[in-house]
Amino acid sequence: MSAVSGLSFPVEFDGQGRTTLVDGEDRLRQLIEQVLFTQPGERVNQPDFGSGLMNLVFAPGGDTLAAATQQLVQAALQQWLGDLILLDDVQTDFGDGVLTVTVGYVERATQTSRQDVFQVGLP
Repeated sequence: MSAVSGLSFPVEFDGQGRTTLVDGEDRLRQLIEQVLFTQPGERVNQPDFGSGLMNLVFAPGGDTLAAATQQLVQAALQQWLGDLILLDDVQTDFGDGVLTVTVGYVERATQTSRQDVFQVGLP
């Protein structure tokens, strides 16, 4: 069982009006998603939090952008979640108006290998 638990993302309420809690794989996936798609400056008390990934969707494509995106994502995940996960691999793909980020990692608490895929439609 994972030691990671916290509020669900996005925040939800149960039938009794209490905030919903998640743990384990779901919580790690939600934390990774927050790092990937939060722009630095969005959080008042953590202005450096996030990856800046969405800024790159307007840059010219190609191998250079793919490499820059992978570096950006790896650095952000290591900075913000390095105590929870050990990154194995990060792959990005821009295609058909969709940004896809595949993150391979090992959960440090359980030594479980995982791979999650995150997608967002581009404007």
